[in-house]
Amino acid sequence: MENAIEIRNFTKLFGEFVAVNNVSFDVKKGEVFGFLGPNGSGKTTVIRMILGLLNPTSGSGHILGCDIAQDREKLRSRIGYMSQKFSLYEELTVEENLDFYGGIYCIPNNKLKEKKKEILIMADLKGREKMIVSNLSGGWKQRLALGCSIIHDPEILLLDEPTGGVDPIARRQFWDIIYNLSKQGVTILVTTHYMDEAEHCNSIGFLYYGNILSLDTPNNMKEKIIDGQIVEIKSDKTLKAIELLKKKDYVKDASVYGAGIHAMVEKNTELDDLVLYLNGNDAVVHSIRKVKPTLEDVFVFLVESEKRKNGVIK
Repeated sequence: MENAIEIRNFTKLFGEFVAVNNVSFDVKKGEVFGFLGPNGSGKTTVIRMILGLLNPTSGSGHILGCDIAQDREKLRSRIGYMSQKFSLYEELTVEENLDFYGGIYCIPNNKLKEKKKEILIMADLKGREKMIVSNLSGGWKQRLALGCSIIHDPEILLLDEPTGGVDPIARRQFWDIIYNLSKQGVTILVTTHYMDEAEHCNSIGFLYYGNILSLDTPNNMKEKIIDGQIVEIKSDKTLKAIELLKKKDYVKDASVYGAGIHAMVEKNTELDDLVLYLNGNDAVVHSIRKVKPTLEDVFVFLVESEKRKNGVIK
């Protein structure tokens, strides 16, 4: 499948601070590609370099066969962008915002009229055209912002943490829209720090302090990366159990997961030994079982490995 985005060795320095370090990746046409990582990991900087809003210190990129540095004007009408910060005009109405963005992209009036109808239906805002944007809920605002970013029918859509601050139902609705756009052939690059959202992507890249730790599909990452097994433990003293587990050499990591604990242990670890150890140290185990790794487990493993490699932890 032909690539819509090709990034090679993107590096961005701010003085001596390395915000993005030698990042390379491809995004296939029609794919949903996710950049996953904590706040401050460089996700927004990568997007801004792709858009041409920031010049990379080194490296190059191509979008739809065009050079990012040389063909910015040519690419502008082919890319849609939804920023991390809500960027619409809150004192204007829903319809006035759509008209404004339609004007920016010089959309003819007859086509703009049809696009507005489509977007209002997509965003569940039909009948709310005259509402002042500041009065909309967070979910409606985000869907309207998405609508404004695709009003010119872009071939590529860049979404920077688009569901930040909205409730779970609104997030699910938003991702339904993303899927539908992908089915229509739109290539989507989305940044997020929500692990469950990354599951919705065709492929993902884990970005950690400017470095890509892994690039693959979510399933491949869960199946291939972790060297060991994940054990789910429920104890009457969760925090104490975590402290105890971390003292064992065969336990690589342990952290809170939902109402219990996910412990990363060596492959041949006996669960009975863990139960005896925790019970004998006043952290009674209610249940224990082996489980398949989640993306959160994968990310923890990759981060811990990176810290060990750099001598941050032993």
